This record gives sequence, structure tokens and C-alpha cells, in this order.
Amino acid sequence: MFRAMAEESNEEKRYEFESLGNGGQYNDGQKNYAFGLIAEGGIRATARILKIPRRTLQRWCKRHGIFVRRCPSWVYEWAERRRKRREFWRRIGYF
Repeated sequence: MFRAMAEESNEEKRYEFESLGNGGQYNDGQKNYAFGLIAEGGIRATARILKIPRRTLQRWCKRHGIFVRRCPSWVYEWAERRRKRREFWRRIGYF
């Protein structure tokens, strides 16, 4: 059920993206819409939703000076907690 709702939402986003264009090359309106999705969910998710190659989105971001992290912010937070936990256990002699 959740998958069907997510796919329906993706279809709506894809339709909106395609309605901004004229059937030829991607225009600035489409690129700005894609940048909004990238900011919301990342490049991989945007590529999957819009069915555009990830490399194309990365090229657009590079040309427009948009910095995209390699992974979500929670990954950095998780890695920091993991590092602290390992340091604690090493101090008391387990590692």
C-alpha cells in the first residue's frame, strides 16, 4: 500500500517536471524543479523519480554551483556516535 502511494507521488512529480518542458532539451524551469527535489531527497532519489540519469543531475548541479553532499546528514551524525562508542570501549580495554 505504501509503495503504491509512493509511486503515485513519484508519477505526479514526474508529470509536473515534464509539463514544465516543451519536449526538447531540458529548460531552466525543469532544472530548478529538479534542484528542489535534490535538496529535498538527494540526487539518487531525484534521478529515480524523474527517470533521468544521475550523471545528468550531477552535471547540472556542478554547472549551477549547487553543492550536494555525498550522503545525508544523519550518516555523519551516526559515524560520530559510532566513533565515540568505539573510543569508549577501547579506553576500558575491549578493543
